[in-house]
Amino acid sequence: MHICLFDIDGTLLASGGAGKAALESSLCEEFSVELRFDVPYSGRTDRAIFRDLLHHHDIAETPANLKKLLEGYLRRLPGCLQKKKGKVLPGMANLLTLLRERNHVGVGLLTGNIRAGAKTKLGHFGLYEHFAFGGFGDEHFDRDDVAREALAAARQHVHPDLSPDRIWVIGDTPLDVRCARAIGAKVVAVATGMHPVDELQAAGPDLTLRDMSDPEPFLRLWK
Repeated sequence: MHICLFDIDGTLLASGGAGKAALESSLCEEFSVELRFDVPYSGRTDRAIFRDLLHHHDIAETPANLKKLLEGYLRRLPGCLQKKKGKVLPGMANLLTLLRERNHVGVGLLTGNIRAGAKTKLGHFGLYEHFAFGGFGDEHFDRDDVAREALAAARQHVHPDLSPDRIWVIGDTPLDVRCARAIGAKVVAVATGMHPVDELQAAGPDLTLRDMSDPEPFLRLWK
């Protein structure tokens, strides 16, 4: 059996910056501050981004403040998704349908998004039903730890002895490549996010594609 673990932002969909807008709006409005530091988002976990936003705006990283920021983000996210009018990226809806038709494939997530944010984003674009398990960015600062959570979830869903070399991670950043290698998985890098083909190839994936418009180069690797 093969397992496919998908990243969300820049891989499955482009939200038009809805997540960033919702989170930064939450920070500014819930804590009455002006945004004065632009933290990096690409390939990182929400937990790490939450920490950095609080630290760089001199807000204590307490459980109460994290909860306030997170809940404000989730309240604003649906409206930002509506406003930003993002899209499912080329070929991804078709690939998910093809994988769903194969009874020897399990499909999950490996994402820096918190679980509730992932559900909201995927639900907005009609993709949530495709994913049965995954690793998320609720608790982890390092994406490698998200990969380990996804591997454990895949083993719980499929079989406790699932070999990592039966797992494919599909992502759009060098950090997706790195976290796949951290669990011994194979990886397809798609240049649909912020990183160009040559930068992704330098990270050493098993396959690099401009997008997933034609999934055959990926699916042929299983034969």
